[in-house]
Parts: sequence; C-alpha cells; structure tokens
Amino acid sequence: MTTAQLLDFRLRLLLLKSNLILFFVLMMVRTYASDGRIKIIPEPVKVIEQSGEFTLDNTTVLSLSDNKVKETADWFSTRLKASTGYDLKRSNNGTKRISLELNVKADAAIGDEGYTLKVTPSEVVLKANTTAGIFYGLQTILQLLPPDIESQSVKNVAWTMPCAEIIDYPRFGWRGLMLDVSRHFFTKDEVKQFIDEMIRYKYNTLHLHLADDEGWRIEIKSLPELTKVGAWRVPRTGRWGKLPADLANEKATDGGFYTQEDMKELLKYAAARGITILPEIDVPAHSLAMIASYPNLSCTQLPYKVNAGREFYTREDNVLCVGNDSIFLVLDKVFTELAALFPSKYIHVGGDEAYKGFWKTCPKCKARMEHEHLKDVDELQSYFVKRMETMLKAKGKKMIGWDEILEGGLAPEATVMSWRGMSGGITAAKMNHHVVMTPWDFVYLDLYQGEQTAEPPTYGMCRLSDSYNYDPVPDSVDEKYILGGQGNLWTESVPVFRHVEYMTWPRSIALSEVYWSPKAKRNWDDFIPRLEENFKRLDAADIKYARSVYNVILRPVRINRYDYEINLATEIKGLDLYYSFDNTNPDAHYPKYTGQALRWPVGANILKVITYRNGKPVGAQVDITKEDLAKRLDEKRHVY
Repeated sequence: MTTAQLLDFRLRLLLLKSNLILFFVLMMVRTYASDGRIKIIPEPVKVIEQSGEFTLDNTTVLSLSDNKVKETADWFSTRLKASTGYDLKRSNNGTKRISLELNVKADAAIGDEGYTLKVTPSEVVLKANTTAGIFYGLQTILQLLPPDIESQSVKNVAWTMPCAEIIDYPRFGWRGLMLDVSRHFFTKDEVKQFIDEMIRYKYNTLHLHLADDEGWRIEIKSLPELTKVGAWRVPRTGRWGKLPADLANEKATDGGFYTQEDMKELLKYAAARGITILPEIDVPAHSLAMIASYPNLSCTQLPYKVNAGREFYTREDNVLCVGNDSIFLVLDKVFTELAALFPSKYIHVGGDEAYKGFWKTCPKCKARMEHEHLKDVDELQSYFVKRMETMLKAKGKKMIGWDEILEGGLAPEATVMSWRGMSGGITAAKMNHHVVMTPWDFVYLDLYQGEQTAEPPTYGMCRLSDSYNYDPVPDSVDEKYILGGQGNLWTESVPVFRHVEYMTWPRSIALSEVYWSPKAKRNWDDFIPRLEENFKRLDAADIKYARSVYNVILRPVRINRYDYEINLATEIKGLDLYYSFDNTNPDAHYPKYTGQALRWPVGANILKVITYRNGKPVGAQVDITKEDLAKRLDEKRHVY
C-alpha cells in the first residue's frame, strides 16, 4: 500500500468513526428526548432542556418578589409538603431556592397568563406578569418533579427536576370544562376536587350546568320552591332514560343544591386557583325542575314531577311559556341573584333543544307572536333569548348560550357556544360574534371513549385521538372571534364522582393541549409518552381515569350479502393484538393479528381480543358476538 493510499484509508476510517460517533450522539439525543425528563402537558411554547438537575430538599427556600403572590406561594408550599414533607422557609437568601417573581415591567410576549421558567442546579426562577401566570408556572414545576409529587402522603424519593429554560403562554383565553350537576348532584367538596384536577392542566373556566329537567341546584332566596321542590326527585338506579316513573306517594329524596354560602365558598376556592365559574340556567327548555316548582310557568300548567331518569320529552312540557309574563318576572329574580353572586362576566342561558310543539297550540304564545309580529316559533325563541340578553345587560352581565340561540335571529351581543358541530360557531363568527367551540363529537366527555363493549353504557363515540386532533378554529373564520373551547361532561349516565373522573380523564388532558399549546406543536406520537407519564401522576393522586386508548378498535367490512370480515386497529402504535374465536380468553400465546382482515370460522359466534405491549397486557379484553358486530355495518354513524 502506498503512502497516499494509507493516508486515504486512515482518512476514510476517521470519517467513518466520526459518523458513527455522530450517529450515536443523535440516537442518544433522540432517546433522551422521547424517554426523558421533560414531559409536560400541555406542551409549552418553547422548551430548552439542559444538562443537570435541581434537587428539592429541606434546605430549599421559597423566595417571593411581591406579597401579591403570597396566597399562590402558600398553595404551592402546601402541595409540596403533602408529598415531600418539606416545609419550605420564606427567604430571599439561601444557596438553593425557588424564586417567584412578578415582572416589574410586563413582558408583552407572555401576556396575562404566560410565564418564563429557568431551572439550574442551584435555583428555580419563575417569572410572570400576573399571579395567574405564576400559578400556571407552578403547575409546570410540579410536572418537572417525579410523579409521586401528586401523592397525599410523604414519599421517600429524590425530588429532582431537570434543568431547562421554558417560555410559555396559552393559545386561547377560554379553556374550560363543563360539569353537569343537575342530572346527578355532586357535593361542594367533589366540585372542589374537580377544580383541583382541572388546574393540573391549566384550565381556567368551570362551567356549572345548574338547572335542568332533573334538578335545580342553586339557592334563589326570593324563590324558595326552586330548591324546596326542584332540587329533589325520587331515587332511581339503572340505565338512564329507561328508569320507571314516580310511584304514588313516593318521596323525593335524591338530589341536593348549593346554598349561596356554599357557592361563595366554591367561588373563592376556584378564584384562588385561577378558575372562573360560569353559571348556567338552561331556559326556555330543560326547565322541568323549575316548572315542577312553579307549575304556572309552562304552557300546559299541569303538575309535573322533577324527572328521575324516565323518558318524557315532548310528552311532558319542559319548556317555559314565552307568552306568560310571569316567566320573565321569575327569571329576573333568578338572574338578579346570580349576577350578584357570580363574578363571571358571562351568564349562560342554555337555549338548546326547545321542543316548540306546546308553543304552537298555546293561546298565550300565539298572542305573543301576534303582538310582536313574529312569523313562527323559531322567532318566538329568538324573542325570548333577546329579552334574556337585555335582562342580563341590565345586571352588568354578558349572555352566552348554546348554538340554538341563532335560530330566528341572534341577539345583538350574544356569545355562542357551538355544540352541534362547528357550523353554529362558524355562522356566529362570520356575524362578528364571539364563539366558544364545544362540538359534541370532539369534546363531549359523556360519549364512549373506546370500544363500547368494554365501556359503561352511553352513546356516540369520542376517542382520545378525536379530542387531541381537533382544532377549535375552522379555516373559514377569523381566529379573533374564537375565544377558545371546553370539554362538556353531561351526567345522565354519570351517577358518582369516580365516574366523573373516568369520563373526564384523559380526554381533557388531550383537550388542555388543544386549548393551551401552539397548534404547530401538537403531535399525537409525541403526546402519548407524555400522557403515559401523566398516567403515573394520576395514579399517585388516586384519580380514576380511562385506559380505553389501549383497547382494540373493531372495524367490520362487508364482503357479501351474508358475511363480513373484521379489521383490527389501535389508537397507539406498537401494540400487539391477540385474538380467539373459540370462546377462550386470549393471551400472548394465541394467534397474533398481522394486519390481514379476519374471517369468522364456521360455527364461531364470538371474537375476543386483547392488546399487549412488550409482552404484557395493556388493554382490556374485548368480547363481541358476530351478531352485535354485524349491527355496526348498517349504522348510519359507526361508533367504532
């Protein structure tokens, strides 16, 4: 070998070594990013991860730049002490500290709810323009600590957080969850617990559905019958909508309500955690509890009971009589007390699903239409809604309602909450009205969230990926009219608080990223490992959540008039599917699904599928009969 050839060989070898080193470095960085220490939800605007870590211990001090953050700092100290046992001293000195600083000059880039965070081995510095920004930054700090920080008992772990620089602020100002406390009543302490679960993911609005056909839940002192009668119904357990009607002389003992003092306590609790409570009184429909309390308010003026879960729609009159002046006197009393009680600038008036059949035959409603020159019952509803807006404006409040308030003409300054898909919101935004997007097929938390045979009974389908991949801003509208969005939990089929949690999480974790994070940063494959880290946190906090995202998705496809085949899928990549047709329960020794559609063996009538990852089961076993799966072939809207 000549000298030139030897030099060329050595040069090639050196280049190969350099490339191999670069490859392994990149692989380490890639692994570090996917495995590693920063797994925050919702994803911040900018994260620069750095080497090293800050260790929280009993020498750490908490430094405050301003007494305005004292209440927030007290909350943070209490949270830390529960799981670490450390009672952080307040000091502006110390070799290891967490500093909470309000900016002397506002940082325009982060706005009212944003923050900057810098973690070094010796110090954690959190800065914001407002106490709200400080509070949201503290949620990020908690997510940088190990999952056991969510525990309510002291854990013996190393309380470290990775060094990093973070810049963060929300995409939308309205980031909400709705809790229906009418269909099933939840106590004051349960609502507080719901608030504490919301704040982990930087939500700022709790919409309370306080009145419906199944119960009136807020004290109105000038109308005592609303809670004396309307807050109570006969007790029933079972499938909602299929429950038996009241028996003769059966006592109404199921229910409850919040006194105004209770609500003041909840409002204070929520405000300390950056949460605005939005009250909703659903009118003119969904008003059976009000009508049961004051029978003269309906068109029929018949005595009705508060609905306990029976079918009644269109057969019993749950709609207020718009031709009756008494309803406006009653609602003025209701909204006067609510306006004085709730600091929220909005009051929600519902306006949805009004059955207008009773209006069409009601003499008072027909007289109102004639007097006001209204051509049909849609315009009668619009007349009602516009009066509600005028009433609320006189009390210093803005009106918000479901998208049916568009029917017959939208009130001049109304904000629309669009639930029947996106179209109502699009229409309102093009009319220069503000919109909160809540399309049912992406954000309704009472829907199935996975294979329905493995879920408690409900209706429809909204998978975790549906919620995560949805965007509140349609291409055809100006984003400035979209205030944000929220997840809605209707509770007809949610009788206990543990099931509230199961239906809320993790879909509301996904939605938190939709409402907070930049659209460009949303990535399903990146979200999953961060979600699974948050599952550990929910476990530590003893919060119930659904693991439906791990379950199989069954997709029948017709091959001829008499038969069909089955495709199997999963929302999460990298899962193995094992199945059986022989009535036995499959495990990892059974046939593995390879992507080829399955055919029913002769005589088989039940398919069982279970998901595995890395040799261990991760999903629930799903069992379904041939007949039940075949029914999905003919459904207009498939629920798989």
